[in-house]
Amino acid sequence: GQITESIIEEGEGTKIHVMAPVVKDRKGEHKDILEDFRKKGFVRVRVDGEIRGLDEDIELGKNFRHNIELVVDRLVIREGIDFQRRLSDSVETACNFAEGLVTVMFNKRDDEGNESTYEKTYSEDFACTNCGISFQELTPRMFSFNAPQGACPECNGIGTKMEMDPDLIVPNKNLSLNDGAVVPWSKSTKKENYYYQMLKAVADHFGFSMDTPFKDLTEEQQHIILYGSNEKVAFAFKRRNRSYRVNRKFEGVITRMERLYIETKSNYNRSYISKFMSDRKCPACGGRRLRPEVLAVTVGDKNIMDVCDLSIKDSYQFFQDLELTERQIFIGKEILKEIKARLKFLVDVGLDYITMSRSSGTLSGGEAQRIRLATQIGSGLVGVLYILDEPSIGLHQRDNKKLIGTLKHLRDIGNTLIVVEHDEETILSADYVVDIGPGAGEHGGKIIAEGSPEEIMNSPDSITGKYLSRRETIPINTERRAGNGKFLTVKGARENNLKNVDVDIPLGVF
Repeated sequence: GQITESIIEEGEGTKIHVMAPVVKDRKGEHKDILEDFRKKGFVRVRVDGEIRGLDEDIELGKNFRHNIELVVDRLVIREGIDFQRRLSDSVETACNFAEGLVTVMFNKRDDEGNESTYEKTYSEDFACTNCGISFQELTPRMFSFNAPQGACPECNGIGTKMEMDPDLIVPNKNLSLNDGAVVPWSKSTKKENYYYQMLKAVADHFGFSMDTPFKDLTEEQQHIILYGSNEKVAFAFKRRNRSYRVNRKFEGVITRMERLYIETKSNYNRSYISKFMSDRKCPACGGRRLRPEVLAVTVGDKNIMDVCDLSIKDSYQFFQDLELTERQIFIGKEILKEIKARLKFLVDVGLDYITMSRSSGTLSGGEAQRIRLATQIGSGLVGVLYILDEPSIGLHQRDNKKLIGTLKHLRDIGNTLIVVEHDEETILSADYVVDIGPGAGEHGGKIIAEGSPEEIMNSPDSITGKYLSRRETIPINTERRAGNGKFLTVKGARENNLKNVDVDIPLGVF
């Protein structure tokens, strides 16, 4: 197995001790364990770092912590199937004694005769032998946030959580506590109000005024109001003819509302509290929607979400440049071939700029259509009739050529495509054109001309043909309206494909 291969890679001639770590940092004399090893015919153990014979009278301090490793075998690394078989058996025996763990001590001599001794601990399981963290066996479903095996347990794979929003709780920071700065506690600022009395006690205890604007309070004072303090505060509550005093910690506005949101059985109260909450990036997964152990799995120093956050173009290049060992290539050859092919399809239909982490709701109709088109290309189906509605919308001319090439590829492998299109290059690339008109909407609906692009261009009745043949042209307007001097300005646009763009749109020019 992999453990055996890794041990052999340390080099021929290296002396090794194969050991099973059966006791790790545990108190006790452990006489029963040592006696069991003797009965099973083993000769040596390593106790607290020292190799001891099992024929010795080994006495361990009852109240001290000890480490005991059973020496399963002593070997010198050699070539050949016999050595591999013996080493494999020894590793398996050690793993059986130590619940999947095996420790190997290496003693190596370099060319100058200098000796070095070191050790490694291996695990049959997906586990760290140092910190004890273990993983379940990786499966494809673990890499999907739509599956419970992969979804972040904190946000259930959504990537966001409804959390208290300080800006909704204190929307106007120019107001003081007396003026109702804390909105959910400002229904009444009368002195007998429970929350008013609570804030007054906090202000007195921490030495700030209820009349100070919230923005002028120190960061520490603002934090205490919102998130509380570990200091005990003397609260004095008075309501009608009753009054009482209590010393306790102040939990803070946000902390209290979070607790009430969980504890309340009233739909009204929960609805009211939710007004002060907003969608925030999940603190556990950082908005990446997957379990932390899944995000710890990397290929080429990137986890699955790192790759998904790349553009299609950069993602394709990442897999093209990926450097793998012979063993990794053997394992991943077919899946890498499939991944690169599908990414190439997306590049070919002009979608190299989008990221795979984009939600479908943020895609335009044309982008969604081209994704479906790329999926169909990848499926390799033949004998299918495809109907496409203006697939060229929004495409740069360079990408339009790629799209046309893709459409021709679908045709060439044995499919039929009906494309509703106004783009000149697409029309001229068609095998057969049907020109419907003469006008738009209720003014059209009649077949004006049909045939090859050349036949359409030569048709005397086709307006489309007149423009394709350049018998008719649209004159370029040489005069431009000056506008009214005002602009609609967009600053720092950075959603989806936009990268912090500033735009000035002139008004009064239409």
